[in-house]
Amino acid sequence: MNKLLKRCMIFTQGFLSVNLLWLIGYLVTDTKVIPSPFLIYKNFSIVLTDHMYLHILYSLRRIGAGLVLSLLIGIPIGILIAYSKKANLILYPFIYFSYPIPKTALLPITMLLLGMRDGSKVIIMVLVIVFQVIVSVRDSIHSIDKTMYQVIQSTGASKLQMLRHVTLPAILPQLLTSLRVSLGTAVSILFFVEGYGTTYGMGFYILDAWSRINYIEMYIGIITIAVIGFLLFISIDYLAVKLCKWNSSMN
Repeated sequence: MNKLLKRCMIFTQGFLSVNLLWLIGYLVTDTKVIPSPFLIYKNFSIVLTDHMYLHILYSLRRIGAGLVLSLLIGIPIGILIAYSKKANLILYPFIYFSYPIPKTALLPITMLLLGMRDGSKVIIMVLVIVFQVIVSVRDSIHSIDKTMYQVIQSTGASKLQMLRHVTLPAILPQLLTSLRVSLGTAVSILFFVEGYGTTYGMGFYILDAWSRINYIEMYIGIITIAVIGFLLFISIDYLAVKLCKWNSSMN
């Protein structure tokens, strides 16, 4: 819990620093594009109205669906290519080539194939997260001490039991770390993908306010999506503390 508290303190310090720079920018530039932070926070009650909760829920639903699908796809593939030389020979070159490709470039294709509803947006979330999951699982398994398998195998454990009691606990810390990084990227990309074919979502809310030249709502949306990203980040940290009590680096 000390680690979570420390992260909250770091977030607070960063939040205050950004707001200080924002205030300086407002005082120096004297433009409507950079309104006073005090004006924005004075009107922050908009979050409780204007259907903001729907925008937040839609965004969280898309991120959640993308995260669950990424884990369901990425963990088995990562385990497969780590243990099977043939699977690694076939799949890893594809993963190595595809991993650095900007996934937002595929948004037009996913919208043509799946339409402009949530399906195309969730697929982009999956493409952002799943490769990180696969690589993380594969590398974590390769770093497991082989003697751990030998010890449990000497007790007569089956392959499924070795997977459950050795492999999965061993890959969990690095998997959660990679998810934190991936979620940050996913939240950033969410702003882009929600600008098309939807009427709900934080990305749509921000772009809609920008198109109406409503800078107050635009900045409120930006702050809200930043806080959502931080809460997701902290949630993964909390899971790491609860699920990896045996790992001192997670506590």
